[in-house]
Amino acid sequence: MNRPPLGRLIGASLGPGDPELITRRAWAALASGARWLYPVKKAEESSYALGIVARGGLAVPDDAEALVFPMTRDPVALAKAWARAAARTVELLQEGRDLVFLVEGDASTFSTFGHLARVVRELAPGVEVDTIPGVSSFAAAAATTGLTLAEEDETFAVIPAAYGVPVIDRLLDEFDTLVLLKVKPLLDEVLDLLARRHLLATSCFIEKVGSPDQRIVRDVARLAGEKVNYLSLLLVQNPKRERGELRRGCRKHIATATV
Repeated sequence: MNRPPLGRLIGASLGPGDPELITRRAWAALASGARWLYPVKKAEESSYALGIVARGGLAVPDDAEALVFPMTRDPVALAKAWARAAARTVELLQEGRDLVFLVEGDASTFSTFGHLARVVRELAPGVEVDTIPGVSSFAAAAATTGLTLAEEDETFAVIPAAYGVPVIDRLLDEFDTLVLLKVKPLLDEVLDLLARRHLLATSCFIEKVGSPDQRIVRDVARLAGEKVNYLSLLLVQNPKRERGELRRGCRKHIATATV
């Protein structure tokens, strides 16, 4: 018996928390009749991504299915979880129906979807993957706080804070704005660094941007010793950074005489 053709795997970026930031293209995918998949940290737990869509007023289909991606650094547990999620995704795609995977933030930026799509492609090489871009948490955070990530020839970088204080310290000299994602485990150490660098006044903390629980803290020093949410970031600006010389404009073309 011939199988139906594989359905498409669609990564629908939802933005970081405000349903009004869901793009028209992502909304259309959600309303297309494709089966929904959404990530959870453990079985029977609520999904942050699903909550964004629910706040937007779109009814969650009865057949929407959770995929478990545990919050652990245990490589064995992670490998098993990824294998189960990818195998289940391929199983559903083999029914011939499109799947839309709900992604908080942007599907191409520090996202579960990228890894899932890669493993699914390995298991089902003929699958079509459609990635719908969205608003990243750091772009929304900058807009919400009125801060600018970069102007004209300025530079900015985005890194997980887990790279550690020595890396962050070095990058502060190389970029005008540094976005530190998932600062929870290293928050006190990062605050100590910013105090030594006299950058507390030009830093801003944002937690769960765009959600009903959004929190903005501009006096970041008062966060010392506090437990913050996993979905939090720091925008750090270094206005006194020394910049190298820029090469501007295009190369001049030497006119050749015609004979």
